[in-house]
Amino acid sequence: MTDGQITLTGIRAHANHGVLPSERELGQLFSADVTLDVDMDTDSDDITKAVNYATVAQQVLNVLAGEPVNLIETLAGRIADTVLGMSPRVRSVQVTVHKPHAPVGVALDDVAVMCRKDAE
Repeated sequence: MTDGQITLTGIRAHANHGVLPSERELGQLFSADVTLDVDMDTDSDDITKAVNYATVAQQVLNVLAGEPVNLIETLAGRIADTVLGMSPRVRSVQVTVHKPHAPVGVALDDVAVMCRKDAE
């Protein structure tokens, strides 16, 4: 096995995360970047021995667009837990959730929260 990484950048969904009633009612755009540290089989060309990044992307999207949470920290943790549970080849995952239209009272380009979790 080889140490490897798989990175998916900019998975986007309109969702209703946030603490304000307007965020829950109207929703806004969120995106996620996910980097998986994996055991990679570079000697085989067998898809069954690889982490399927299309499946990872779909599962991330499902969580991102799924049940609303108050905090993007919670959302990042849910995404990380989902990805870690997908394959024993995933050793750790880093998730960054972007909330570019966060109502923080000042002009800014983005608010992002990053978490990293290791497989147990």
